[in-house]
Parts: sequence; C-alpha cells; structure tokens
Amino acid sequence: MELNLSSAPDSDLIKDITEASFMADVIEASNTIPVIVDFWAPWCGPCKTLGPQLEAAVTAAKGAVKMVKLNVDEAQMIAGQMQIQSIPTVYAFHKGQPIDGFQGAQPESEIKAFVDRVVKASGGAVPDNGLADAIEAAEEMLAEGAAVDAAQTFAAVLGEDANNAAAYGGMARAQIAIGELDEAEAFLNGAPIEISKAPELEVAHAQLLLARQAADAGPVADLAAAVEAQPEDLQARFDLAQALYANGDVQGAVDQLLELFGRDKEWNDGAAKTQLFTIFDALKADDPIVLTGRRKLSSLIFA
Repeated sequence: MELNLSSAPDSDLIKDITEASFMADVIEASNTIPVIVDFWAPWCGPCKTLGPQLEAAVTAAKGAVKMVKLNVDEAQMIAGQMQIQSIPTVYAFHKGQPIDGFQGAQPESEIKAFVDRVVKASGGAVPDNGLADAIEAAEEMLAEGAAVDAAQTFAAVLGEDANNAAAYGGMARAQIAIGELDEAEAFLNGAPIEISKAPELEVAHAQLLLARQAADAGPVADLAAAVEAQPEDLQARFDLAQALYANGDVQGAVDQLLELFGRDKEWNDGAAKTQLFTIFDALKADDPIVLTGRRKLSSLIFA
C-alpha cells in the first residue's frame, strides 16, 4: 500500500530560513509535522552535494516531513546552541525537540533511511507490502519470548520477499534474543545492499551492540554501591548503566546516562550521549522511554 499523503508545494516543503525565524519555522512548525534542518554555509563543498540529495528525499516523502536550510554564517547563535562543530550537519525536529541527526556527506541510501526514520518516529504511515500480518504476528511472538517461533515466521516472510527490511531486522533480533549473537552479526553483515541501511536493520545493529556489552557487564549491586560512594566516578556510573540495561532495567540505564551527561557532556568523547542514542535506536521510536529520554537529553544539550 503506497503512502497516501497530500503533497504540499515544494516551496512550502523546503525553504531557506534565518535565525530570527528559527523558532517559528522549526520549533513551532515541528509540532505539526517533523522539520529537518540543514545547517550549511556557502563555502562548504560537501553541503553542495548533500543539500540537493536531502531535498530530493524530503520531496519524495510527499508531505510527511518538511525541510529548512540555515546558513550557519548568518546564524551563529543557533549554531552555538546546537553545538555544531562541522558542516554539513542535519537535525530533525519533532514537537519542538531534535529527534535524530547526522554530520557530513552521506550516501543517498542513508539519506533516504534518515528521512524514513524521521517520518516513522513522528508517527507517519509506512508502506504495507502485503506481508504485514505475518510480520506483526512474528513481532508478537518475539515480544512474548517465543523467539524461535518468531525466527521461523520471519524466515517465511523472507522466503517471499528477501528484501523485506522489517522481516530481515526481525530475524536478526530473534537471533539476538536466542543468544546467537555471532549468527545475528553475520546475518546483518550479509544483508542485501538495498536494505542494509534501513531503519529496521539499524535497530537490530543497536540491539546487537547492547547485547555484546551486556555479556561483559558487572554486577549491578557492586556498581550501584560504587556510584553511591563516589558520585563523581563517571566510569562507574557508565558501567552501572550498562549493567542495568543488561538486567532489563532500561529506564534505570537511561537515567544514569542522563545524569552522567549532565555532569560532563564531553566525558570519554561524549560516550554517554552515544550510549543513549544506541539505546534509543534499539527501542521503538514511540516507546515512552525514548520520547522522555530524548526530551531530557535535548534539555541538557540546550542548557
């Protein structure tokens, strides 16, 4: 089933803005529809390539997302608030908060995947290829702990459509749930090029990374005691977050990482923010932990 959204004029979908209009064109506008912001400058070579590619992907979304372009040379206050250190930098805003982003030139497949991810994160509709019922059933099996049965159903879907990103990512997540981490990694690495950068596979990659970290996580009680004894020990707090996640306390892990980020945003090359994004990527975009966590992280970034 094709995405059926009324198409807005390109002049409305994509436009140049100024620092003075940032609040209206980005923060307020994103309450209605997600807004992608392209931070660029006239002297930036990669910006000249990325800009048109991003515009094409936004246009192809047919009104599911808007795009604005902001010249950082003329918007240094906003660039400073966003901690933009290099361009091109792209952020997506939804309901007044940044929900995703990237830096530097990207392949067209990754740009499309980014736009698709933004649409899905904001609750936009996604295409239905006729196998949705089977995938939904497999997801329910996986959620209920029947990972082997889920894997068999995902495999059946892939037998019908080898490039089905939802089934491919689901198959990898089922392997992770079973504990077959090496098999999941090999499966993901062998994904068809057409879907290798799809959001569904990025979720599986994030879950695989977290699963490998969990295997090396220390005991929660010992790490919690260490953090309580020395709150300024950021490594102990980071290790505690990993241990909490490994033990199924996702909210506790996010809370510890937010506390760490609030204490030192740049600690260990921004490890807390990176780990938070990994956890967010491993969860559903509309998970309350993700929505609240992204909002709190944004508040800390702009603080």
